[in-house]
Amino acid sequence: MGDVSFLVIVGNPRPASRTATAARAAAHAVARAADLPGTPEILDLSEIGPRLLDADPGPEAGAALDRVRAADLLLIASPTYKGTYTGLLKSFLDRLPGGALTGKVALPLLVLGAPQHALAVEVHFRPLLVELGATVPTPGLALLESDLDRLDSVTADWAGHVSPAVRGALSAGAAR
Repeated sequence: MGDVSFLVIVGNPRPASRTATAARAAAHAVARAADLPGTPEILDLSEIGPRLLDADPGPEAGAALDRVRAADLLLIASPTYKGTYTGLLKSFLDRLPGGALTGKVALPLLVLGAPQHALAVEVHFRPLLVELGATVPTPGLALLESDLDRLDSVTADWAGHVSPAVRGALSAGAAR
């Protein structure tokens, strides 16, 4: 499979959020379970958030989009807002042209305040990533806030289930 560029995108508008903590834990669990070399990189959109609505969002947003284009594997995380992902994440992903994630493997993760939002990962988040061209080979992680105190076991369990599909998608050439 060779080297895999693994990028974690955190779509929470708050710096140092619980979403970022959960995304980091999930990415490390996937990297371990799938035997991926290296350490997943983190792109926290809270650092560039206010500029994403500008006509010219500046070099930081351009560099962030370049990091997405260069990645093979993406773990994209957001808290649920109004039953789906944040506007910050949507604003960032809207800057990518259609098909920009073609050849990339993507794993969606939503941090949920309540169990009734669990379907948002598959009903709202997955279609956005597929629309952009990503291969989403597994169900996303719907992580309840009440499970954050056992984050390592929840993410390890999820990673154990998804890692064969991730390895298969990467090996099959879904990633460049």
